Amino acid sequence: MRIAILGTRGIPARYGGFETFAEELGTRLVARGHQVTVYTRQRHSAPCYRGVALQYLPTIRHKYLDTVVHTFLSTLHLLAHRHDAVLYCNAANALFTFLPRLFGMPVALNVDGLERNRKKWNRLGRAWYLMSERLSTWFPNAVVSDAQKIADYYQARYGKATCFIPYGAETGKVAGTETLEKLGLEPGRYFLYVSRLEPENNALLVRRAFEQVATDLKLALIGDAPYAHEYIREVRNTTDPRIVMPGAIYGRGYHELLSHCFAYIHATEVGGTHPALIEAMGRGALVLYLNTPENAEVAGGAGIPFEHANLADRIRYALDLSLPEREQWIDRAVARVRERYSWEAVTGAYENLLLSLSGKRQP
Repeated sequence: MRIAILGTRGIPARYGGFETFAEELGTRLVARGHQVTVYTRQRHSAPCYRGVALQYLPTIRHKYLDTVVHTFLSTLHLLAHRHDAVLYCNAANALFTFLPRLFGMPVALNVDGLERNRKKWNRLGRAWYLMSERLSTWFPNAVVSDAQKIADYYQARYGKATCFIPYGAETGKVAGTETLEKLGLEPGRYFLYVSRLEPENNALLVRRAFEQVATDLKLALIGDAPYAHEYIREVRNTTDPRIVMPGAIYGRGYHELLSHCFAYIHATEVGGTHPALIEAMGRGALVLYLNTPENAEVAGGAGIPFEHANLADRIRYALDLSLPEREQWIDRAVARVRERYSWEAVTGAYENLLLSLSGKRQP
């Protein structure tokens, strides 16, 4: 098939979960013999990346316009370049999914989580996402949810059955420690937090909780955000020398950090399946997670839950675990990723969905 992926910032992945998703899925589909094009907002030095064709188009760099403007332009380009199947990412792009259908191209839409609950959106932004939820149930040929809780939400609110396909992750530790050395970190001697530094991802909560704990381990807060400057300044406003905040780190450096942390703290409270949580579990990290239904679904009893008010106590609990207890938590986490979140299984599910939508394989 010729497959197009729209609605992300593009690849190589340098931003968030959808970008990593586009890279991991796109490259694996290419390995299975398909031709894949990813529409991107960032110019790359070559017209393709790991076998995936890159189609760069401009956008308006604005908090409320960036995604929709780029997806609109990408859709117009797509209409003149026929593909056998199209995958849109992000429910905010639902409005555009009917256009390829009018031109005979089947469309699947990954709606992600309930983005309208993010604190960064004003009333207009939340209204757009609410409208997009409804359009998601009408315009694309198929709706994909990456968390069962999101699938349940669409069924209960809209009576819409979605195709549940989870996010993927690799298992096993990365051997290198070059990134740790650059940041002044020692293997097994730091807590790790990774996310976009936006209010609903609770980096400030994590920093303040860690400051209450008496330990000589460090805390690495990894991440950035293009439109959250005031919040980031607040997160960085600390004099605790144990806290390291280098900004965003991607690729191998990111996986080195996951592989060698003492524990990973996942504090995101909005969205569906969060890639960093699955990736931390797959890399063999001891995981502490904010106890939301979506996070609990991913952890599946293989992580330590916490509430907003008791994170400091849960950090102390993690520090007091014996080595056999730590290993039990870690073994359960890795086993869960292997069982439920294999990238090859995820790719196979998307391949089958897109083949069935295109008529090349019976559903």
